[in-house]
Amino acid sequence: MARHPRPKKPDRKPPQQAVRSRPNERRRTAGPEKHPEQHGESRPEVQWVTVDEDGAGQRVDNFLLAQLRGVPKSIVYRIVRKGEVRVNKGRVKPDTRLKAGDEVRIPPITRKEKPPQVAPGSRVQGVIEQAVIFENEHMLVVNKPSGIAVHGGSGLSFGLIEVLRSARPEARFLELVHRLDRDTSGLVMIAKKRSALRFLQDDLRQKRVQKFYHALVAGDWSSSVSRVDAPLLRYEMPNGERRVKVDDEGKGSLTTFRCLKRFAGYSLVEASPVTGRTHQIRVHCAFEGHPIAGDDKYMDDVSLKAFRAAGGQRLMLHARALEFRLPDSGEKVRLEAPYDEAFEQTLRLLEARNRKS
Repeated sequence: MARHPRPKKPDRKPPQQAVRSRPNERRRTAGPEKHPEQHGESRPEVQWVTVDEDGAGQRVDNFLLAQLRGVPKSIVYRIVRKGEVRVNKGRVKPDTRLKAGDEVRIPPITRKEKPPQVAPGSRVQGVIEQAVIFENEHMLVVNKPSGIAVHGGSGLSFGLIEVLRSARPEARFLELVHRLDRDTSGLVMIAKKRSALRFLQDDLRQKRVQKFYHALVAGDWSSSVSRVDAPLLRYEMPNGERRVKVDDEGKGSLTTFRCLKRFAGYSLVEASPVTGRTHQIRVHCAFEGHPIAGDDKYMDDVSLKAFRAAGGQRLMLHARALEFRLPDSGEKVRLEAPYDEAFEQTLRLLEARNRKS
């Protein structure tokens, strides 16, 4: 009997299943955020961040802004509003307060690639480390040199805080508690923990922190002038430069003064700002007719040239002393910072002139 070949079975492909793409997920315990200056950008992925004790009490929006450095606020608020941010798998509002142990879901965020930043060199790192005059596990205080900004930006590759972060790559958290002008030298507080930052900034708001500046001003400061209470208004010059002036439309501003020494044509005064406005001491001194020596913003050109001709090299304003409470113990301390060589040299020249006269 003839055998017929079996007919071939048609190729049968398994039915194609729909595959749901899921973003990669990364889970970590995050207290203090990593600084973008120290770490390269990673590819977008979901993050699950566990809030530690230091992050407890923080609002969701502030927590996200710290975790997503460089991401515009509008995007942060949008992902919260759309429910892409979850806390313990539930939707939240921007003002929701976080608790220790909370699990925060942060969705993938695509960030624009930033051009490589110029890293602070070992020399400037060494200068700043040598300028640290106090440190414990919660904070440190630096005697900032004149000419170094407290942070980068506005054409500056880096400032004091970026130098410290580069010098201390193991530090999980370093943040400025307050600021000083670029050309002002002296004491700046830096928090090493978020809890310390909150403590110190709250004490600043409650006026529990006292700041004492030394300023060399033009002219003979009258002993009768012990306080200047004049509102300050920020404004913009035609070239875009920001300045401050006394104006009734401005914010209330108060500085107390004490004359320490008189020289021929100058006075050394101690200024203590009660409020904390931009350029407050500089503008209040100029308002009284005694601009700070070397101030290229608020000193008239003739007086500025005369100061330079006499050997003046810098803005003669120095954050001399701080009185504050330690974040961990509440113990009150007072710290003082010596003048730099340029400040000292100017005072020595004026002393010599006094002796001759």
